[in-house]
Amino acid sequence: MIFLFNFYTKMNPKTGGDENPSVEERAGVVREVGSNAVWSLSSCKPGFGVEQLRDNCMDTYWQSDGTLPHLVNIQFQRKTTVNQIYIYTDYKLDESYTPSRISIRSGTHFNDLQEVEVIDLCEPTGWVVIPIKDIRDKAIRTFMIQIAVISNHQNGRDTHMRQIRIHSPIEGRNCPIAPIENYGNFSSVQFLQYSTIR
Repeated sequence: MIFLFNFYTKMNPKTGGDENPSVEERAGVVREVGSNAVWSLSSCKPGFGVEQLRDNCMDTYWQSDGTLPHLVNIQFQRKTTVNQIYIYTDYKLDESYTPSRISIRSGTHFNDLQEVEVIDLCEPTGWVVIPIKDIRDKAIRTFMIQIAVISNHQNGRDTHMRQIRIHSPIEGRNCPIAPIENYGNFSSVQFLQYSTIR
């Protein structure tokens, strides 16, 4: 049984562009698991679909083509641990197409999705980091994530999202490894043998 938050939270996600999902990926703390999922959208303009949302290019984007809410469905073939979702938006370029309220939902399929987080954004430019946790403050295990755009800035009808990345913690790596410099300089031969990983 998955215990999820099922109420609205007015959280302040990390925004501002200085967050970068690839930093944690390169450090070996998390892995990007979006490539292990099947992605679908509630709607899209031709040429502005899932491929653009996942191409690692900030100049391309998904553009919806329908009524709110706009949905991004991410379905995994096996139960997957998810602890963060990164969404790249650019209010300066997209203006009224930029999401202002996003709901994150989780479950096993479309019929049992529960709301995990509701995020209010104010003119975001850059990566928005959304931590995904259960009531015990642990990463969730799920078969499906749904990202729902509830409203846009300036009451815009359609939405733009430039990139989405889904992070899963690497087992046994709860915290990043500190550089060896943080442990001081070893002066004896016995200690120097432990200064590098073999």
